[in-house]
Amino acid sequence: MDFSQWLSLTLIFHAFLSLPISSEPSPSPDVLPQIPVDFLDLAKSPEVFDWMVGIRRKIHENPELGFEEFETSKIIRAELDQMAIPYKYPLAETGVVGYIGTGLPPFVAIRADMDALAMQESVESEHKSKVPGKMHACGHDAHVAVLLGAAKILQDHRHELQGTVVLVFQPAEEGGGGAKKMLDDGALENVDAIFGIHVSASYPIGTVASRSGPILAGNGFFEAVVTVGKFQGGGAFNVITKQASVQRCNATVIFNENEKPFYPVTVNDKDLHELFQKVAGDILGAQNILDKQPTMGAEDFSFYAEVIPGYFISLGMKNETQGRFESGHSSNFRVNEDALPYGAALHASLATRYILEKQSKPNLPKGSFHDDL
Repeated sequence: MDFSQWLSLTLIFHAFLSLPISSEPSPSPDVLPQIPVDFLDLAKSPEVFDWMVGIRRKIHENPELGFEEFETSKIIRAELDQMAIPYKYPLAETGVVGYIGTGLPPFVAIRADMDALAMQESVESEHKSKVPGKMHACGHDAHVAVLLGAAKILQDHRHELQGTVVLVFQPAEEGGGGAKKMLDDGALENVDAIFGIHVSASYPIGTVASRSGPILAGNGFFEAVVTVGKFQGGGAFNVITKQASVQRCNATVIFNENEKPFYPVTVNDKDLHELFQKVAGDILGAQNILDKQPTMGAEDFSFYAEVIPGYFISLGMKNETQGRFESGHSSNFRVNEDALPYGAALHASLATRYILEKQSKPNLPKGSFHDDL
């Protein structure tokens, strides 16, 4: 069943009954902390863990660059089909958006990026890249596996969801601004909030790091014949002018925003920060929630967070007993697969808790698929 068929049947069913998909009351406050614990146990089970590892390795062996993730997208769609999760495809060339739950508000999204980097892998392993000059050097293969793991957990509990979880698998985070194109294609239609997770070698396994407010920098690309190391021109912003004329030459600065759009600053929503602290505390313990200082790295998750409340999280994977884990964009980058269950459980728990808390408030978001039809 494709997404449009599923949505039509869901809306007809709701209109006929004029009732929620389930009349069971929301879990009591003392039950809420147990949900993330149960989800983590599920994610660590051999059935789910080994499945996530297999997906990650398959994607890692066959890396694809931005807007070329056709085989990666095919793997994702095959797994969604196996789980009977409806989806839209394609968005932004290769993107996939899946739906779990009632098809009605509240809507909350969880996101993974899919693209690899144009680098030759230096790590020698059984599952290293099979494609010369391309590798998953930033963990996007892990992000896809984690989001699919969360989807499996949520789909098994879909009858308990009094809302809709939107699974966003997006292309071209590495400079191509895939998130912006996903937005343009309607990936977040009706969505009220979005969460993103990124594996990190900076934090120990079993920890997460984030903060409220600005967390990552904006960035942009330009081409010229000089490398800009430093401008020394006094205190005024516009003090440097007509330098090409002074040097008796012509200069052109090219900002190719169509191919490489400028990324805004990534800003975490303060209300979602409070929800994150509760959920992560339930899963990992408050002592394992670390404060992440803002860094100069950039992320196209920022496009989502510009239009709806968003929250971006670093998932620790450092384990010194397993050797050194390099930072992203290194040819020696590798993923600690022990981090996958934590990411899957965190995604599933954040989405579930968001829906449960939204249910308890009378002011559901305006607009839904039901309103539009």
